[in-house]
Amino acid sequence: MTGKKMAVTFYRQNHVRPDWRVDVGSSHFELFFIELAEDLARFGVELTRMDNDDITIDINSYADVLNAVRIASPADGFSSLCVGHIIDKSPNLDLMEDIKRAVNRVAFAPETIAPEDHNRRVCHNCGCGC
Repeated sequence: MTGKKMAVTFYRQNHVRPDWRVDVGSSHFELFFIELAEDLARFGVELTRMDNDDITIDINSYADVLNAVRIASPADGFSSLCVGHIIDKSPNLDLMEDIKRAVNRVAFAPETIAPEDHNRRVCHNCGCGC
C-alpha cells in the first residue's frame, strides 16, 4: 500500500459537561499525533490533522467526544466518519487510544467498517454489505 492519504478532523467542542474535556491542542496530544503519523508513514499512509471550527458539537458524554473527531480516507470512500462509528464502543474512554484504533482500522482494514445507514446496499440480500 502506497500513497494512501487520510485526515483526522477535530470539530469545535462546546463542553456542556466539563468532565469530558480533552485538550486536543496540548503538547502531549500533539506529540501523540506526530508519532501516529510517523508510524503510518512507514506503511505509505499520509496522515494529516485538521481543525474545523465551523461545526460545533455539544459534549454531554464521551460518545459526543468521539463524534467530534472525524476521519477521512478518500481512497476508501470515507469522507467524514466519526471515531465512534469506526470503533463502536470505547473500552477505556481514552481519546488517544480510540483515535489510534480508528485510524489503524481505516488504514489497514477499511472493509471491516460498516457503511453508514444511508449507504448500505446489499447485492444478494445476504446482509454482507457488499
